[in-house]
Amino acid sequence: MNIAYTTIYNPKDLHSWSGLGFNIASSIESQNVKIDYIGNLDQNLKYLRLGMQVKKLIYNKLNLGNFDYRKDPYYLKHYAKIISSSLKSNCNLVFSPDSAPIALLETKLPKIFYTDATFAGMLGYYDDYSGLCKQTIQNGNMVEQTALDTANVAIYASDWAAKTAIDNYNINPSKVRVVPFGANIKCDRTLNDIKELVSIRSTNECHLLFVGVNWYRKGGDMAIKVAELLNKNGIKTYLHIVGIKDLPLKTLPEFVINHGFLSKANIQERTKIEQLFSMANFFLLPTLAECYGVVFPEANSFGLPAITTNVGGIPTIIREGINGKTFALTDDANIYAEYIQSVFLDKALYRQMALSSFNEYKTRLNWEVAGLKLKSIFEEVL
Repeated sequence: MNIAYTTIYNPKDLHSWSGLGFNIASSIESQNVKIDYIGNLDQNLKYLRLGMQVKKLIYNKLNLGNFDYRKDPYYLKHYAKIISSSLKSNCNLVFSPDSAPIALLETKLPKIFYTDATFAGMLGYYDDYSGLCKQTIQNGNMVEQTALDTANVAIYASDWAAKTAIDNYNINPSKVRVVPFGANIKCDRTLNDIKELVSIRSTNECHLLFVGVNWYRKGGDMAIKVAELLNKNGIKTYLHIVGIKDLPLKTLPEFVINHGFLSKANIQERTKIEQLFSMANFFLLPTLAECYGVVFPEANSFGLPAITTNVGGIPTIIREGINGKTFALTDDANIYAEYIQSVFLDKALYRQMALSSFNEYKTRLNWEVAGLKLKSIFEEVL
């Protein structure tokens, strides 16, 4: 089996799309599927992109709203031209971890995409999708509709994303599949390793780990309130923060430890990340909006229960009381703190949840499982 794997960025760059493009490709290659990379589509459209950016500036200056050139059909047709001219004669299938690159690609080959959201699902959900101009909204929905109409299979990382495709674009549910993303962190840990990690985690101090680059959307303020309440309730608690060099706080509470931005591409920094995941008692991310969140499978791969919100694609990852707990956006910090305290003080319950968190990673939330499912879908289409 030979597939063309196309991305707008460098698919081998761990910093592009949180490393998802790289890990999706690796999961496919691990199933003995040969990949022909057609990447860096944006780089190949340097001058056209500059023209589109000028158009974006004009829209902003005239207060017409935000113009997104990556939803513009004229721009996407150039993606299609590059892909079409790069396809090899032995190619069996065209695949992309994004619907846009192959939306306007005309080919007799099967087309499949695998992503975490639809345009309709994102509209008004993330800041980048708020305040869009009328033309971009029309283009975005048209491109998404075309991508879904012309694809043989549309694969999404969560039930939430799949539902937005079915509800907003009148797509036959049989054409839509759900394959959860794996963890973007290497894991050769065994159940015995996790048992050892759990046995040496502190039972006197509660260590919470927060990982994210967007402080406000990821719920940083709520995380601090939760840690503060736990301390007030008599549980000595520390909140470890990763992903943000300069926190948007006037004063840093003494129980907050900011480790700054740590890159998985750097050996020393990756080791530090793994140490934090290993020693923490809970992963805490009270996010306001999330398409998926690969950091949750990453936490689970260390036997670390995740405490988060019931939004977007998260319910596909987190099974209540098994590998974590989700809360409503309306729930306050007291509810979070009470739950964390109850589990932390019950050593048997905590150990059980830590081990079942790892089990969820091993059985559902890893790239080997995802790769097997992707190959099965490819074979079905071919």
